[in-house]
Amino acid sequence: MSRTKVIAIPVLGKHAVNAHLLLGRHPVLVDAGTSGSAGRILDAVARNGVDPADLRLIVITHGHLDHFGSAAELHRLTGAPVAGHVADLGQYRTGRVREPYLPTGPMGRLMDRNRKLHEAVEPFEPAVLLDGELALHDFGLDARIMPTPGHTAGSVSVLTDDGDLVAGDLIANSFMGLLPGRPANPPFHDDPRRNLASLRAMLALGPTRLHVGHGVPLDPERVRGWVDREQRRLDRSAAAGRLRERPAAPEPRRSPADGPTRAT
Repeated sequence: MSRTKVIAIPVLGKHAVNAHLLLGRHPVLVDAGTSGSAGRILDAVARNGVDPADLRLIVITHGHLDHFGSAAELHRLTGAPVAGHVADLGQYRTGRVREPYLPTGPMGRLMDRNRKLHEAVEPFEPAVLLDGELALHDFGLDARIMPTPGHTAGSVSVLTDDGDLVAGDLIANSFMGLLPGRPANPPFHDDPRRNLASLRAMLALGPTRLHVGHGVPLDPERVRGWVDREQRRLDRSAAAGRLRERPAAPEPRRSPADGPTRAT
């Protein structure tokens, strides 16, 4: 087994929005940043000694614009297939998020006013359509994609055999990474309780670090303490009738023209 190295690629600011480059036997990119960020991402890939044409896969963690905005362009520029979960297929095919956003706090309510978060980006069709776990050995990594629904219905994370969890927006650093190392919710969650259950499930697998879409890597023990506090907060909100959760959307129809489903 070869060790997998996880490299954060800042897309906005120092760590306000991250993609991640995973280096094993072959390189894999996790997330595609905002629309127009493909050049910045590929420059960072090249600076880390990887020819962008050697990317074996682009994994999109979920259907928000800051994570799949440049997926179509990155696919054209690299030829790498794109993987995404079927439950977020509607977002990928339309280039639009499911609305309204459901803010988790003041930061989300402020960001919801940003028109760019409500615009369409270039859509794409996943070549690797996920509906379960997927081992990445065939793509050159000792790792697997894990469904972690809650932030969106189709959210996924990547867990390496070394214990690094590339978690997308399963959790974040406070204030979009402005308070490094402090666990917090990202600005939005479609289903906070389901997301917290997914986070607990990933912590139960014993990750060594959590690499996130907003901020620096997080220590699992610190995240576990935050999870217990967050559970109590959600329970209080639910009891008071203040907890907002998005109803489940019908699963998009698939046809033989859709990308192949690769799941284990």
